Amino acid sequence: MKPLTGEQFAIEYERGDGRRSTAIVTELAAALRELFLDGVESVEPHSENELPPMGSGLLLVPWPNRIAGARWELDGKPQQLDRTEPATGNATHGLVRNTAYRLTARTANSITLDATVFPQHGYPFRVDTSVQYVLDENGLTVIHSLTNESAAAAPVAVGAHPYFRVGDVPVGELVATVDAATRFEVDAVAIPTREVPVDGTGFDLRGGRPVGELDIDSGFGGVGIHDGRAVHSVTAPDGSATEVWGDENFRFVQFYTPRNFPRGTVTPANPTPGQAVAIEPMTAPANAFNTGLGLRWLEPGETWRLQWGIRHRAA
Repeated sequence: MKPLTGEQFAIEYERGDGRRSTAIVTELAAALRELFLDGVESVEPHSENELPPMGSGLLLVPWPNRIAGARWELDGKPQQLDRTEPATGNATHGLVRNTAYRLTARTANSITLDATVFPQHGYPFRVDTSVQYVLDENGLTVIHSLTNESAAAAPVAVGAHPYFRVGDVPVGELVATVDAATRFEVDAVAIPTREVPVDGTGFDLRGGRPVGELDIDSGFGGVGIHDGRAVHSVTAPDGSATEVWGDENFRFVQFYTPRNFPRGTVTPANPTPGQAVAIEPMTAPANAFNTGLGLRWLEPGETWRLQWGIRHRAA
């Protein structure tokens, strides 16, 4: 039988010194299912026969996070998206999480997959999307391309949903560093109400804090861009780290430390799921279709290219 998440696209890269990096991307949602950088496990893996748990490894297009009530307005006309988060009535994480991607190019160390966002409930546009995963000496680079094939300008934003590891180090022992100066306060259904400074609060993660003492699910802004990149990380006690970076388009980030992540098979020896840590690079925060914050409007025929990536930093 075929895997429930479709074809599994494996890529690999070996350095001159023999250190090897590997990744597996699924046909369903072009999700990053597995990643080892220089032989070090760098993201939370999941089975080829399960949907990505808690959004693990998903690409978030044409918006990340949530749209309040699954509603927004286009030229003064109400648009009603499908409510994909039933508990809140929101629309969450875009329109490609249940889409099968098409293989368009492949090498030993790269894979390129395409998918089309067709006009549908609340999104009357056609946007052709492409994503390329590349392994090389810089780690994993993920290159997005979005082209508006509609007759009118289309709103778009991009995000990703990786959960990070540094080998077999317990997640609670990792120190998370998020280079963000503001965060979004939210209402009861996780929709931002205002953006506030993190200075002097428990949400200031710029100096690093142990994941084990955190219980956060918050969006952040004011992301630092240095030499054209935003960089966040989780660091092990020995100084080795997994870093996630985004180009200058990725000026927002969601930070999430669930304690019920379904890591592996639950057994009597491991009766409860454990803590995980997600650092989600985003070009716009939650509810951008209503606020316009970070939202990009692609003109007919216009293409937007952007990239982010994951790298291992040795101790």
